[in-house]
Amino acid sequence: MSDPVRFLTSLGQALSATTLYREGHPARERAVDQAWEQLTALQQYDPTPNFSFLEEEVLYRQQALRDFKAWDWARRLARAGVQRVEFDREATREDLSTFLAEVQKKVATGEEDTSEARQLRRPSIRFGAVSLRGATADILVETAESTAVPYTLDDEIETVGWIHAEVEQAETLPLAEANAVVRSLSLAMHSQSRMLMPLLALKTYDQYTTTHATNVSVLAMALAEYLGLSAKDVREFGVAGLLHDLGKVRVPKDILTKKGALTEQELAVLRRHPIDGARLIIAREKSLDLAATVAYEHHIMLNGQGGYPRFRYPRDTHFASRLVHVCDVYDALCTARPYRDAWPSEVAIAYLEERTGVDFDPSMTEAFTGMMRLWTYQRVAVPGAPAPVPA
Repeated sequence: MSDPVRFLTSLGQALSATTLYREGHPARERAVDQAWEQLTALQQYDPTPNFSFLEEEVLYRQQALRDFKAWDWARRLARAGVQRVEFDREATREDLSTFLAEVQKKVATGEEDTSEARQLRRPSIRFGAVSLRGATADILVETAESTAVPYTLDDEIETVGWIHAEVEQAETLPLAEANAVVRSLSLAMHSQSRMLMPLLALKTYDQYTTTHATNVSVLAMALAEYLGLSAKDVREFGVAGLLHDLGKVRVPKDILTKKGALTEQELAVLRRHPIDGARLIIAREKSLDLAATVAYEHHIMLNGQGGYPRFRYPRDTHFASRLVHVCDVYDALCTARPYRDAWPSEVAIAYLEERTGVDFDPSMTEAFTGMMRLWTYQRVAVPGAPAPVPA
């Protein structure tokens, strides 16, 4: 049993004891002692551990803990607004005992923290709902009254890179981690009870594939939600968006990051990635038939008349493929590449509208551009909120 698992097991026991016994009761104190002992053991190699609770998933530094899938305490904590917990190395047993009492009270009563309680709280254990911070700039400004815990998507980017490496080197696709990233992105989208689009700016060209996959997943989920799809479909579309370019693990990096125009031979290698991606997904996770379909079809134009790979006979692509196609092209245009600068959002939207009915499904383009303009309006209209440039 790993140290994160040991600690969470003891944490759940301590929360249960805090619920059952009054302060000072021997059973309660023993449970706190055991949780403190396991936290100390964990901090021997991770001085500042953090955990996220996403209803059905528990993440330790963005790694899904399979032993805690559908853990009852994860649901209860998330519903009480305790979506993230971070422990500093300075945390004491007294801090842990106070944390347990405060969290148990939130779970039991649903009471919001008072300003006085927040001021008295020691900062060595931070917990609450998440407040999103992007990889390069704040996307949401916290107020002085906030109990939110700053949340960065850097870990998600690293996890997507790890998933790509696992697919390339092993015979399995880490589906639990992919689902955890999607749930984490969904949580970030709905931070503080309002819709956000945490689109990340590219730091280096080498990071393009993982950053782009994360952004397309966010856009696909946002558009699916905007269209009124069920929560299950929204998550499935998010996974499809996350894995749509998986075949690029088979494309040499010097082609992906080349500054000049690609040769015909290099283009042929690049254009195999939809086929490779579909094969990789199906070979490693047969339940992801929708994601495999999207990976295969996401570069095919309307009615199968253009793009790649070519259909033998023209036919419509899957609804999910048409949705991800629009999101994919938008984010690609809004991201700086070695051979061109990033396009402004409005220019990219104008391009989608210009090519609607030719490259893109008109109903999908209309919904996507309407969603993006609504988001831009709401983002600017929120007092005190920054206005990040998408992608």
